[in-house]
Amino acid sequence: MKLGLRIAVNTLVGAVQGVPALLELFDQYQVKASFFFATGPDKSGRLINRSQQPWYPHLPLSSRLYGLLLKPPQIVDEAGERMRAVAAAGHETGILCHDRGRWLAGLAHADEAWTRSELLMAVDSYAELFGDRPKCMASAGWQTNPYLLRLQQELGFDYASDVRGKSAFLPQLQDIESSCPQLPTTLPTISELLKQGGDIKLQNVHEYLYAESQHILPHGHIYACDAEVEGIIHLDVLEKLLVMWRNLDEGIQPLHNFLDEHNRAQLNRHLIGWSDEMTGEVYQATQSLKQI
Repeated sequence: MKLGLRIAVNTLVGAVQGVPALLELFDQYQVKASFFFATGPDKSGRLINRSQQPWYPHLPLSSRLYGLLLKPPQIVDEAGERMRAVAAAGHETGILCHDRGRWLAGLAHADEAWTRSELLMAVDSYAELFGDRPKCMASAGWQTNPYLLRLQQELGFDYASDVRGKSAFLPQLQDIESSCPQLPTTLPTISELLKQGGDIKLQNVHEYLYAESQHILPHGHIYACDAEVEGIIHLDVLEKLLVMWRNLDEGIQPLHNFLDEHNRAQLNRHLIGWSDEMTGEVYQATQSLKQI
């Protein structure tokens, strides 16, 4: 079984500090991962639900003022070289969103025009930086809507990783179907496990995550990292996990390795539903019923 790392780079701090630390760690352990970038304004100071950005208390004061007292910096402009370094190191790159604050607040109930506008801003910013359009995306906060599914197919994405679930599938939301496969996040995050409390502590959270990753799934496991969390706050926890995950039969791989032409043809179609994050404050897109 293999494991993929879905790394969201949400903020300027994540791009400038978290990304270089992750690249150094991955180089040390000879790991390739998939990085997904927010390209637009960093509005870390805005009142986004804190469960959607668990790194907020650890941000520098200046970052917590972006969008409040300080003008939001454009991530792609301020951290372009850091972002290009990811591709230069042989990792897969794609998009997360453009304006993360707008995306989290508006996507689930947005119309087609809004969705297209926001997505194309991310696509165009990425293309300007990397010289080619993105071939994949992982929607910030596990948010989606029917029009996003349609646009992912229209733009010819190889896959998207927008939902939580247990196996790769072809998505349907409301009456819209897409031929762009979804590769769902299968594991809980460090932040989610630590919120559970009880016996789970920072000192042993990696053991709980590793135990979860031992459950056999059809296409392997995908673990969602944040550059602001695993790249800065809990880099040592991620290193412990890499040591343990290196023993998997197929090792750690970028997400594009999870589907070949054979198993693409075998994918089932599933509905996308919504489940509440454990705080009950946020709903996340989730793999649901198989369609016959």
